[in-house]
Amino acid sequence: MSGVATTVEANEAFVRAQTRLAADPFVPEVRLHLAAEAIALWEQTESATGEVGLPPPFWGFAWAGGLAVARYVLDHPEVVAGRAVLDLAAGSGLVGVAAALRGAASVRAAEIDAYAVTAIDMNAEANGVRVDAECADLLDGDGAPAEVVLAGDVFYERAMAARFLPFLERAQARGAAVLVGDPGRAYLPRERFTAVAAYEVPVVADLEDRPVKTTTVWRLAAGR
Repeated sequence: MSGVATTVEANEAFVRAQTRLAADPFVPEVRLHLAAEAIALWEQTESATGEVGLPPPFWGFAWAGGLAVARYVLDHPEVVAGRAVLDLAAGSGLVGVAAALRGAASVRAAEIDAYAVTAIDMNAEANGVRVDAECADLLDGDGAPAEVVLAGDVFYERAMAARFLPFLERAQARGAAVLVGDPGRAYLPRERFTAVAAYEVPVVADLEDRPVKTTTVWRLAAGR
């Protein structure tokens, strides 16, 4: 038990050391532990873990897809109010926190990065809400019992898209509402989605190819 506590405490210390608590201007209602530079955080993460070739530290930034979904949820609380919500590939937990702020009955946030799980816990606490974060790969299931499945920017590579779309389709088939934020990634199957909102989202300079990304919130359509 002491080893688990030590790991949790070490992860919290790392997140605090690499970030500062701030609000992204696009969603000023939510405060997050945010890093200043992606490459520097990536290098620090590899140094701390002793591993190389790690995935990007998605938890340290507010990405365009998540910002768009969070904005949509904050502006349309009826989407989540009173419902069980799953924030999938949650990163910082921005989307889950937004759902909790708008009255979701429960929010579950899934990530495969232990630092992300720690950051989600810290970000939920900073906003005075409850988000149940877990380190888990859920993509072989259907997200039950969530009534709403939210995901920001998950179609950025072919292999990831090939796993995410079937998961989202299974969630939709059992009756869940599925919303995805996407800033124009190559592997989003647009023919399977209906656009519900679009935003011009300012982003961190070293995360994207331009300072503002046109980002769409898509609802998964019924299976064909």
